[in-house]
Amino acid sequence: MRDETKCLHAGYTPGNGEPRVLPIVQSTTYVYDSAAEVAAIFDDPTKGLCYSRFGNPTVMAVEEKINALEGGVGAMCTTSGQAATLLSILNICSAGDSIVSTPTIYGGTINLFSFTLKKLGIECIYVDRDASVEEIKAAFKPNTKLVFGETIANPALKVFDIEKFANIAHEMGVPLIMDNTFATPILCKPFEFGADIVIHSTSKYMDGHAVQIGGVIVDSGNFDWTNGKFPELTEPDESYHGISYTESYGKMAYIVKARMQLMRDFGVYPAAHSAFLLNLGLETLPVRMKQYCANAMAVAKHLEESPVVESVLYPGLPSNEDYELAQKYLKGCSGVISFIIKGGRPAAARFMDSLKLASNEVHVADIRTCVLHPASETHRQLTDEQLVAAGINAGMVRFSVGLENIEDIIEDLDRALQAAAE
Repeated sequence: MRDETKCLHAGYTPGNGEPRVLPIVQSTTYVYDSAAEVAAIFDDPTKGLCYSRFGNPTVMAVEEKINALEGGVGAMCTTSGQAATLLSILNICSAGDSIVSTPTIYGGTINLFSFTLKKLGIECIYVDRDASVEEIKAAFKPNTKLVFGETIANPALKVFDIEKFANIAHEMGVPLIMDNTFATPILCKPFEFGADIVIHSTSKYMDGHAVQIGGVIVDSGNFDWTNGKFPELTEPDESYHGISYTESYGKMAYIVKARMQLMRDFGVYPAAHSAFLLNLGLETLPVRMKQYCANAMAVAKHLEESPVVESVLYPGLPSNEDYELAQKYLKGCSGVISFIIKGGRPAAARFMDSLKLASNEVHVADIRTCVLHPASETHRQLTDEQLVAAGINAGMVRFSVGLENIEDIIEDLDRALQAAAE
């Protein structure tokens, strides 16, 4: 099946006389005929459903759909994108380990890496995405367990060179974890370029309607966890009767461990109703992504011609430094544009306060146009140096183009730009 068909049919196939639409299984628990059956499931949750902290039929259908879109061997939904990021790392890292990441990532992720993981004894080593292969490899330590990057960075709109970093990661014996939120599997499939694990904040384009918070981890099944660097996957897990994940689950070792061990202990599994709402968004994802990209390109070109705008950051523009990377990895550059208004913070504030159609909100990738000032809102916890490293200027505005009529969007922009120039 192609993506458009997968979005409608993957994950759930009704039987004769069953509901056409994915049902909401609103239950915390599941009934069995014998104690032995329940015991067997507690020994190995992949054998059945025992409690909705591990799995739920509605959520599992959505997991299967997203897994089919990304081309993996398994997926696990979480209650937020941040939870997905955290679990994807804790699944293979513990106190005393380190990770390598570029700094051009979501501000919340920077905070997670720089402060919370540090408290847990996990060090994040930041490397410039444009650094040479030799410089990036020099950042690795014997305890480095993974490389992390975003397909399209939020809000810097930098395109990650997936093959470059995948090759480096694999040469150093570690996996590449990619945050594919802005691209979605409709615009980019990181596994095809060497990534090993993909995560998403499903609250963004996958949902598309700003009605539920969620995340997901998808396992490609391609990484060799038996290379000696990941004993937590190869050695017996005493919390599950000595199971070796690689021996028992092969290519699915990573994602099964995430569910059996981390989801068991952290319990960040989404509710059935949240998954139902996410599925509704997924069903129209290909249609929406096409229109987001078309609207954003029109807005980006319009902004380039404005005398009030210092620069436009959108990798779909031929003038953008990442244009060639976008052509290589993306089938479109999403609906998010970042641009810098002349006059810095004061001008950016006047611009935002003058918008009528676009909503000033802490969200992105909605069906409705929304706008945000990263330096004073989502990234306000960063120092000036960290802002620069993350590719954020004080006058930068993140503009998430919605599905309204493009002329209405541009008219709203022009009114606000005029106010910014006053």
